[in-house]
Amino acid sequence: MTPTFEAVGVVVSDLERAIAFYRQLGLEFPEDAEEHAEAKVGDVRVLLDTEATIRSFEPDWQPPTGGHRSALAFRCDSPTEVDETYARLLEIGGAPHKEPWDAFWGMRYAMVNDPDGNVVDLFADLPK
Repeated sequence: MTPTFEAVGVVVSDLERAIAFYRQLGLEFPEDAEEHAEAKVGDVRVLLDTEATIRSFEPDWQPPTGGHRSALAFRCDSPTEVDETYARLLEIGGAPHKEPWDAFWGMRYAMVNDPDGNVVDLFADLPK
Protein backbone atom coordinates (compact mmCIF):
# COMPACT_ATOMS: atom_id res chain seq x y z
CA MET A 1 0.00 0.00 0.00
CA THR A 2 1.28 3.50 -0.85
CA PRO A 3 0.51 6.46 1.43
CA THR A 4 -1.82 9.06 -0.08
CA PHE A 5 -1.20 12.80 0.31
CA GLU A 6 -4.23 14.24 2.05
CA ALA A 7 -3.51 17.31 4.18
CA VAL A 8 -1.26 20.27 4.92
CA GLY A 9 -1.02 21.43 8.52
CA VAL A 10 -0.36 25.01 9.59
CA VAL A 11 0.41 25.91 13.21
CA VAL A 12 -1.19 29.19 14.32
CA SER A 13 -1.21 31.18 17.54
CA ASP A 14 -4.71 32.64 17.13
CA LEU A 15 -7.15 30.35 15.34
CA GLU A 16 -9.86 32.96 14.83
CA ARG A 17 -7.38 35.40 13.26
CA ALA A 18 -5.92 32.66 11.04
CA ILE A 19 -9.35 31.56 9.85
CA ALA A 20 -10.23 35.17 8.93
CA PHE A 21 -6.95 35.48 7.02
CA TYR A 22 -7.33 32.24 5.04
CA ARG A 23 -11.00 32.92 4.30
CA GLN A 24 -9.75 35.88 2.26
CA LEU A 25 -8.03 33.28 0.08
CA GLY A 26 -11.22 31.29 -0.48
CA LEU A 27 -10.77 28.58 2.15
CA GLU A 28 -13.97 27.64 3.98
CA PHE A 29 -13.66 26.79 7.67
CA PRO A 30 -16.48 25.93 10.08
CA GLU A 31 -17.78 28.72 12.30
CA ASP A 32 -17.42 26.79 15.58
CA ALA A 33 -13.69 25.91 15.47
CA GLU A 34 -11.79 26.29 18.76
CA GLU A 35 -8.35 24.61 18.65
CA HIS A 36 -8.41 22.94 15.21
CA ALA A 37 -10.07 23.79 11.90
CA GLU A 38 -10.14 22.08 8.52
CA ALA A 39 -10.92 23.36 5.03
CA LYS A 40 -11.32 21.01 2.09
CA VAL A 41 -9.64 21.99 -1.20
CA GLY A 42 -10.37 19.32 -3.77
CA ASP A 43 -9.06 16.10 -2.25
CA VAL A 44 -6.71 17.91 0.15
CA ARG A 45 -7.46 19.35 3.57
CA VAL A 46 -5.80 22.46 5.02
CA LEU A 47 -5.50 22.01 8.78
CA LEU A 48 -5.08 24.88 11.21
CA ASP A 49 -3.94 23.91 14.71
CA THR A 50 -3.17 26.21 17.60
CA GLU A 51 0.23 26.18 19.26
CA ALA A 52 -1.53 24.84 22.38
CA THR A 53 -2.84 21.86 20.40
CA ILE A 54 0.65 21.07 19.08
CA ARG A 55 2.13 21.37 22.57
CA SER A 56 -0.52 18.97 23.92
CA PHE A 57 1.34 16.12 22.20
CA GLU A 58 4.75 17.76 21.66
CA PRO A 59 5.39 19.80 24.84
CA ASP A 60 8.80 21.14 23.75
CA TRP A 61 7.58 22.43 20.36
CA GLN A 62 8.85 25.89 19.43
CA PRO A 63 8.02 27.94 16.34
CA PRO A 64 10.78 27.92 13.69
CA THR A 65 13.04 30.95 13.46
CA GLY A 66 15.28 32.41 10.79
CA GLY A 67 13.23 31.58 7.70
CA HIS A 68 10.55 29.32 6.32
CA ARG A 69 10.60 25.77 5.03
CA SER A 70 7.24 25.65 3.30
CA ALA A 71 4.53 27.89 1.88
CA LEU A 72 0.94 27.60 0.80
CA ALA A 73 0.53 28.80 -2.79
CA PHE A 74 -2.64 30.30 -4.28
CA ARG A 75 -3.26 30.87 -8.01
CA CYS A 76 -4.97 34.15 -8.87
CA ASP A 77 -6.94 34.84 -12.05
CA SER A 78 -4.75 37.73 -13.16
CA PRO A 79 -1.64 39.74 -12.29
CA THR A 80 -3.95 42.50 -11.00
CA GLU A 81 -5.59 40.04 -8.63
CA VAL A 82 -2.16 39.13 -7.23
CA ASP A 83 -1.57 42.78 -6.36
CA GLU A 84 -5.08 43.30 -4.96
CA THR A 85 -4.99 40.12 -2.86
CA TYR A 86 -1.54 40.98 -1.52
CA ALA A 87 -2.78 44.43 -0.43
CA ARG A 88 -5.97 43.01 1.12
CA LEU A 89 -4.01 40.43 3.12
CA LEU A 90 -1.72 43.14 4.49
CA GLU A 91 -4.80 45.10 5.61
CA ILE A 92 -6.12 42.17 7.68
CA GLY A 93 -2.92 41.28 9.54
CA GLY A 94 -0.57 39.79 6.97
CA ALA A 95 2.99 41.07 6.77
CA PRO A 96 5.07 41.75 3.65
CA HIS A 97 7.50 39.00 2.72
CA LYS A 98 8.18 39.95 -0.90
CA GLU A 99 6.13 42.57 -2.72
CA PRO A 100 4.52 41.61 -6.05
CA TRP A 101 6.94 41.33 -8.96
CA ASP A 102 7.04 39.98 -12.51
CA ALA A 103 9.05 36.77 -12.17
CA PHE A 104 11.39 35.61 -14.90
CA TRP A 105 9.41 32.35 -15.19
CA GLY A 106 6.40 34.23 -16.60
CA MET A 107 4.25 34.88 -13.55
CA ARG A 108 3.21 37.80 -11.39
CA TYR A 109 4.30 36.61 -7.96
CA ALA A 110 4.08 37.85 -4.37
CA MET A 111 4.82 36.45 -0.94
CA VAL A 112 3.04 37.49 2.25
CA ASN A 113 3.42 36.21 5.80
CA ASP A 114 0.19 35.18 7.49
CA PRO A 115 -0.32 36.60 11.02
CA ASP A 116 1.83 33.76 12.43
CA GLY A 117 4.72 34.20 9.99
CA ASN A 118 3.81 31.32 7.66
CA VAL A 119 4.57 32.21 4.04
CA VAL A 120 1.74 32.41 1.51
CA ASP A 121 2.59 32.67 -2.19
CA LEU A 122 0.26 34.38 -4.66
CA PHE A 123 0.73 33.97 -8.40
CA ALA A 124 -0.84 34.41 -11.82
CA ASP A 125 0.38 33.90 -15.36
CA LEU A 126 1.64 37.05 -17.07
CA PRO A 127 0.05 37.87 -20.44
CA LYS A 128 1.98 36.36 -23.34
